[in-house]
Amino acid sequence: MTQRSARSRRTLLERESELSAVDEALGELTGLRTDGTEPHARARGALLAVAGRPGIGKTTLLAEIRRRAAARGCTVLAARGGDQEQRVAFHVARQLLQPQFAGAAEADLRAQLGSWYDIVGPALGLCAPTDGAPPDPQGLRDGLDWVLTHLAVLRAPMVLVLDDAHWADPESLRWLAAFAPRAEELPILVVVAYRPDELPEHAEPFRALPSRAGGRPLDLEPLSAAAVASLVREALGTRADDAFCRECWAVTAGNPFETVELTAKVRDRGVTPTEDAAHLLRDLAAAVKGSGLIARIERLGTSTVRFAWACAVLGTEIHPHLAAAVAGLGHEEAADAADALRGARILTGVESLEFVHPLIATAVYRAIPPGVRVALHGQAAWCVVDDGRGAAAAARHLLETHPDGDPWVVQQLRAAAAETLRSGAPDAARRYLARALREPPDPGDRAAVLYELGSASLLTEPATTVNLLRAALEEPITAPDLRHRIVYRLSQVLAHSDRLAEASDTLAREIKVTGDARVKLRMVAEQFMWDAFRADEPDHPSRSRRMARLADRLTGRDLTERYIIGLRTWDAVLRGEPAHIALHHAERALAGGLGWAEPDRGFEVPVLVALAFTYADRPGRTEELFAAGIADFERQGWRGGHLSFAYTLLAYVRYRRGRLAEAEDFVRAGLRLAERVGPGTPAQWYALGVLIEVLLARGRVTEAAQVADDHCFGAPFPAAVVFPDAQTVYGELLLARGLTKEAAVELAAAGRRLEPRGVRNPSWCPWQLHLARAESQEAPDRAVLTALEAVARARQFGAPSAVGQAMRLAAEVVPGSARVKLLEESVTHLERSPAAYELACALVALGTELRRAGRAREAAEHLYRGLDTAVQCGADGLIETAREELAAAGLRPRRLHSTETDTLTARERTAADLAAEGRTEAEIAKKMGVDEPVAVRLLSAVFRKLGTDRTGLRTASDLTQGRGELRD
Repeated sequence: MTQRSARSRRTLLERESELSAVDEALGELTGLRTDGTEPHARARGALLAVAGRPGIGKTTLLAEIRRRAAARGCTVLAARGGDQEQRVAFHVARQLLQPQFAGAAEADLRAQLGSWYDIVGPALGLCAPTDGAPPDPQGLRDGLDWVLTHLAVLRAPMVLVLDDAHWADPESLRWLAAFAPRAEELPILVVVAYRPDELPEHAEPFRALPSRAGGRPLDLEPLSAAAVASLVREALGTRADDAFCRECWAVTAGNPFETVELTAKVRDRGVTPTEDAAHLLRDLAAAVKGSGLIARIERLGTSTVRFAWACAVLGTEIHPHLAAAVAGLGHEEAADAADALRGARILTGVESLEFVHPLIATAVYRAIPPGVRVALHGQAAWCVVDDGRGAAAAARHLLETHPDGDPWVVQQLRAAAAETLRSGAPDAARRYLARALREPPDPGDRAAVLYELGSASLLTEPATTVNLLRAALEEPITAPDLRHRIVYRLSQVLAHSDRLAEASDTLAREIKVTGDARVKLRMVAEQFMWDAFRADEPDHPSRSRRMARLADRLTGRDLTERYIIGLRTWDAVLRGEPAHIALHHAERALAGGLGWAEPDRGFEVPVLVALAFTYADRPGRTEELFAAGIADFERQGWRGGHLSFAYTLLAYVRYRRGRLAEAEDFVRAGLRLAERVGPGTPAQWYALGVLIEVLLARGRVTEAAQVADDHCFGAPFPAAVVFPDAQTVYGELLLARGLTKEAAVELAAAGRRLEPRGVRNPSWCPWQLHLARAESQEAPDRAVLTALEAVARARQFGAPSAVGQAMRLAAEVVPGSARVKLLEESVTHLERSPAAYELACALVALGTELRRAGRAREAAEHLYRGLDTAVQCGADGLIETAREELAAAGLRPRRLHSTETDTLTARERTAADLAAEGRTEAEIAKKMGVDEPVAVRLLSAVFRKLGTDRTGLRTASDLTQGRGELRD
């Protein structure tokens, strides 16, 4: 490293503006101004991008940044992309992070990385991959985010330097491109250097990063003639005359690397740097690059050439003994070759070799005759494995070899793919397996390779996975277990691609030819599950009866039996069987364990069992199961669709409990995760349905409609069953917007779809109740019959929340005194349930009807209770309705009372009290000791939370007055 270090300490010419930007960024990072005196209010990170063509000085500038960062006490992480390592997953991430944990024992690593150990450890080369399911790429990136964030905070201030980002591996680049904008929030300065014209497709995110960070790349320009002259005289002395220096500038076009190399060549040749020798410079410059460089190496001898070729094939961080083995040289011969290449300024380093500049490495690699290059990669693969570096290290070399039907090559590529996949890099695994398929494998192994390739493509290219797995089934398969795994995986990917009928048919065909009873039972269980999610299932009642008979005979001795019992649980909920029956089967399914992240199993059945408790008014049990399930997902690093479903459905549970603000937070988190997976996925349909339901409950109809419009939430609806039922939610949204005819059409269509399937539980899907509301103006008699049928179905299910909700909604369409009676019974049921929002709705509705009936005292009691409950739920629209009804009853509509103040922070409550006293924003700011804009923001938060304005506020000391009015 001596030569390179010396070069990096050369004077940086004409880079003053770049260094000024660096110093400013380091000052922001360390909390000191550039003169080192006055501290900033707080340290801030940033992103700096350095762009330029080859040899323009990016590496030298980055070396200076590292030096200045270290001088200011910063922790420096550094990495460099490599032309030969672009397809090595996490190559850059390992360079950056692995040294920070070097030498730590496993126990210390586990303590430092916590629950992320098994997820990020394999990707960073800190531990071997586990045998469980691999993390999804997003989960792994989240883990790497956590590691880097943790290090940035622990070892602040920190500077991360990435050179040659255009050659970084895709996995590392995707992670860093997503992480880099967060640098401003952390004590970390991220610096990347790249060649803009050589950015591959996977590196495109770096083009937009500087502008996203509020700046632009530091574009390095060629040096001026004066700067080149300074470099020449720094290397050759003051005797270098002006004419010689001008010719150096002309032949190098101001390229710093070429200038430095040219002056070294002049010195080595003993050329006098005067005008008389200037004509020699063009020939000398040609020897610095391209064919001239290669000719210079060839003059060093055949062994030296082979050693240089071997080094170029191996890439960066070249171990001399490995290069010798690849070149086929003995120890002494290789040492002589290395010395010769160091002397010729081709290589640098002793224990670990590297090329003096990437331009040289690229020129040497491209000069290798194609046939020899392929052979050297094959030799490198063998040497890497023989050296104990493993199949993953050999795989990148095997990608460069020609197919030859070699079983050893197939074996190494499959092993590398398995390791890479478990490390969280499915794209790299796909490359290895696709190459193994071209080798080709032995006929008996072809189905296994197709299966492995299909599994690696599952998350990114499901359609490709389907084709690969179907091709695998066409191959002769001697191992029954492999065939069964292919069938399970094929049915899963078909189902997750919204092709549920094909998933069911695939299993049905295999069930007919499977002789193993236990295998057949599992296939039946899988078929039951996908049929349960089919919106177009041809004979749901028949399947339901068959499943019920089978589940009643099973004891739950293994996971397959518990899955069938779990599906029986869900079927009981959908069909509206008495809730105690559904709970009985749910407990049976859980008795032997029902993990959410079982290998080769979906998470659908455990989720359905957990939700059964919510519909049966035991949401606390649901949340316990969800907490355990989410922990399972996070331990596996599953943070894409799996975690999106979990957060979304947990939001749905909170919504049914009436905790609307929490529900909105959870479902928005679920929607963000779903959108990272992709638009139009089942996860997104679930999240959108729940979000719209929550927004409607909070009285934000316009916002709910905007969400639907922004995400095309409407027909055509998905072929898979989602919940809440998307078409019913859409009908409810139309109803809330006053589009009753359109709502009636959608809700009637939902009924025609669900009725033949035997889905009769209004607690799961209240399409009948909303249809009755939509039809109440045009067909009041039919509306009453529809609503009362839904009430009867809710009574059959028996959960208090289901009965109470059905009665409340039915009361909207029934005439006369029957309405009050239904609402009173609704309140009675809902008071015994956890459905707080439904209770608030029923109380306000009952208070309204009692007021209209002239029963003011009872009306006020229910309205106040409804208002209190609505505030606790965060149902803003219902709060306003309750206040309006109180005003209509002749009572002062309390704008702020004890339960409402609980939703405010201490500072917001103080601001509200002062505003209620009539103080201006300026007076409130002075009284509270804050700036006026802060007081304005506090009041805005108060008005938003309480759904009122300044005129409606009352001080906290008056909060009991409303109760006093009622007592009087």
